Amino acid sequence: MHNLPLDIAASTLIITRDGQETAQEQVLVEQPVEVALNERVIGTAMVLAQDLDVFGAGFLFGQGYVSTPDDIVEVVLCEQGRVTVYARTEDRGADRTGGRSDERDADPETIITSGCGGTGRISRRMLEEEFSLAAETRINLGQVGELIRGTLGASTLQQDTHCVHACGYWAEGRFLGCFEDVGRHNAVDKVIGAILLRRFPTGGAVYTTGRLTSDMVLKCARIGIPIVLSRSAPSSLGLDIARRADLTLGGYARPGRVNIFNAPRRIVVQLQDDAATTVS
Repeated sequence: MHNLPLDIAASTLIITRDGQETAQEQVLVEQPVEVALNERVIGTAMVLAQDLDVFGAGFLFGQGYVSTPDDIVEVVLCEQGRVTVYARTEDRGADRTGGRSDERDADPETIITSGCGGTGRISRRMLEEEFSLAAETRINLGQVGELIRGTLGASTLQQDTHCVHACGYWAEGRFLGCFEDVGRHNAVDKVIGAILLRRFPTGGAVYTTGRLTSDMVLKCARIGIPIVLSRSAPSSLGLDIARRADLTLGGYARPGRVNIFNAPRRIVVQLQDDAATTVS
């Protein structure tokens, strides 16, 4: 699993009004990977086989199985297509059946998230919980542009295949990295996993190429990310969670512009007279 290619070449036939021609295109390699907690399989995700350690940690955080970096003892990647997270944790996740995650489907208190394939499942309690974001991070429009350009510039597989979502992270005044995957949820999970495993600081800003649905915003609120920006737009439940968490939520983000749906005070605008002002 460690040495699988991330993309492969495929022959295509390009058809236009002017005729036909053959070409070679790069195609992203998508594969199933099991995520296990202490040897128990929680679910199988269709992923890009890159940064699977942080994906496994972030995925389990999103499902409610781990909460802090100290919960995680070790992450093991297996050649058979499995990432196993060994953690000090009680079974406090969405899976209350004691079996595989697919046994939860009939539980009315379990919600299947909007991610493609229905891999993500959270408890209604998680969706309705209250949050307290302590971080009062500020980011100016120039730094928003740096975050966006850093994310899109580092997303080389998107440039080659046009088949991935990207998620970048900014904290403590600098761009810390970008993660790519087939699904928008997976890319965000990798950022969260980097906070858990690689000790990225919390209290930063995230930029995703995916839409901001309830579970996407929920993950960021629970890990303590106060600024969530997207190239796309939020859903009504995503906005509701942002309001309850007092989280800054921005859509249609481009260098030099962002539409703030909630808590604009964390966005600092540089005026023409060089005086900085915080949006109220």
